[in-house]
Amino acid sequence: MAKKSIAFCLLFLFVVVGAAVGAQENDVKAQNPIIWADVPDPSVIRVDDAYYMTSTTMHMNPGLPIMKSTDLVNWEVAGYAYETLTDNDAMNLENGENAYGHGSWASTVRAHDGMFYISTFSYTTNQTHIYKTDDMEDGVWEELAFTPLYHDNSIFFEEDGSVYLVYGVGDIMLVELEPDLTGPKPDGIEQVIIPDAGQIAGSDFIIPAEGAHIHKINGMYYVFLITWPRDRGRTQIVYRSDNLTGPYEGRVILDDSGIAQGGIFDTPDGDWYAMLFQDHGSVGRIPHLIPVRWEDDWPVLGDNGQAPGELDIPVANKRTNTIIASDDFAYDSEDELALVWQWNHNPDSDYWSVTDRAGYLRLVTDRVDSDIHDTRNTLTQRTFGPVCSGEVAVDAANMKDGDYAGLAAFQSQYGFVGVKQSDSSRSVIMVDGGSGAPEEVESIPLEQDEVYLKIDFDFRDMRDRAYFYYSLDGEDWSAIGDSLQMSYTLDHFMGYRFALFNYATETTGGFVDFEYFEAAGEIEEVEGEE
Repeated sequence: MAKKSIAFCLLFLFVVVGAAVGAQENDVKAQNPIIWADVPDPSVIRVDDAYYMTSTTMHMNPGLPIMKSTDLVNWEVAGYAYETLTDNDAMNLENGENAYGHGSWASTVRAHDGMFYISTFSYTTNQTHIYKTDDMEDGVWEELAFTPLYHDNSIFFEEDGSVYLVYGVGDIMLVELEPDLTGPKPDGIEQVIIPDAGQIAGSDFIIPAEGAHIHKINGMYYVFLITWPRDRGRTQIVYRSDNLTGPYEGRVILDDSGIAQGGIFDTPDGDWYAMLFQDHGSVGRIPHLIPVRWEDDWPVLGDNGQAPGELDIPVANKRTNTIIASDDFAYDSEDELALVWQWNHNPDSDYWSVTDRAGYLRLVTDRVDSDIHDTRNTLTQRTFGPVCSGEVAVDAANMKDGDYAGLAAFQSQYGFVGVKQSDSSRSVIMVDGGSGAPEEVESIPLEQDEVYLKIDFDFRDMRDRAYFYYSLDGEDWSAIGDSLQMSYTLDHFMGYRFALFNYATETTGGFVDFEYFEAAGEIEEVEGEE
C-alpha cells in the first residue's frame, strides 16, 4: 500500500471548523459545521458575553458536558454536570449489562433567578434528571432525579415561579413540576399542547416529532422540534402560541441536509442564532450554527431555507478547539484528568492512575473480560473531521499473558492497534471488529517494552475510513492490518472515539503505561484506496 507522509500538525494548530487556512488575523469568517465533531442534541444559553452549550452524553462519564465560547466558534469544555450518572450494573459493565446507546440523552440548559439548570433523562435509570448550580463553570451541581421519565424534555420557568417540562414524541406534552423540582406537581397542569406535531411536515414519518426546546420571547411561546418525514431528511419545525397551554400554530423552518434539533439564542448585539446538528456518518452528529431573523414574530432560519456554509462572524485565527486535545499526562493530583477525556461507562478509580508513575497514564486490569466493549477504565475523547490522527506511546513491560492494550477507533464496529501478550511474549496486532466478530488481522513480534501506535481517521466525503500504524522509535511508521470501514450504528449511538484501553482475558493485575496521547489535524495520505 503506497503512501506519502504529510507533516504532523499539533491539535492546538488545528483549524476550528470556521477558520480558513492561510487567512490573516481577523480576516476569517466562521464556517459550518461550527464543530466537526460529535456534539449531538446541542442546547445553548448566553450569560452576559459568554455562551454555554450542553449536549448528549450517552454512556460516557463524566457526563453532561458544559462547553463555553465567547465567539460562537471556538469552544472549550468547561466542566460536567455529573461525574457518574448512576451506580448500577449497566453503567458499571457488570453481570453482562451495559448502557451502550443509553446513558443520558438530549439535555436543555436554562438560567433562572441566578441559578442554572440542565434537564435530561435516561433509559438506563428510567428517570428524569435535573441538575442545578449557581455557577456554570465552578459551581457544585445538585442532582434531582424522579419518575416518570420525560422523553426529550425541555425545562421552562414562567415569570410567576412555576416550572414545567415540555416533552414527548408525536404528541408534545406539558407537565408542571413541584417548585422544588422533585417531580410532577400532583394538582398541576399535565396535558397535550401540540397533538400530532409532525403533521405540518408530512404524514409518514421515521420520527414523528421530538427534541423539544421551549422559549418565551416577547411574550410569545415557541416550541422548537424536529421531525423526520420518510420521504426526506430530518426537518426543523417550530410552533408558537400566546398561551403556554396553546393552541399552537406551526411551520417548517429548515429543511436542508438533515440539519435539525436544537433551540435559539441571542447575542449581546441583538442578533439571533440556532444551534442545530447534522448526522454526518461515523464522525457523529456535528453542530451547525444557523442565523435567525424574525418576520411577523416567526423565526426564519438560514438563507432562503438553507443552512449557510459561511457565517457573517469574523473570528480571530486562533485555530483552537479545546473540546479535543493532546495530553502528556503530567498531573499533580491523582483524580485529575483534562476535561476533554471521558470514560467508557463508570470508571473504577482503584485501577487507573496518573501519579503512580509521574507523566504517565497507568491502566491496570482488575477482572477478566472477553472484549474491549466489556472492560472498564477505557479512556476516550472525540475524533474530528475532516481528517484527524491520534498517536500514543505505550510501555507494555508489565502486561500479563492474555492481556490486550492499545489505541482503538471505538464504536460498536471498532478497530484497534495494540499489544498482545501470550506465552510470555508480546506482539503488535491489528484487530478488526467491523464485521461484528473481532478478527486479529495481523500480528508482528515485539521485542521491546515500548511501542508507538497511531490511527488516522478520514471523514472526507463520508469516506469513514480508519488506518492503523505502529512504530518502534516514534519516527518511522509502518501500516498494520486492514483499514477499517467505520459505520455509525445506533447500538452505540455516538461518533467514533479515540480510546486508550487495557483488558485481561486470562488473569488480572497486569498494567500498561501511556506516556502521551497526541491528536493532530492531518493524516498519512493513502493512495489507491477509496
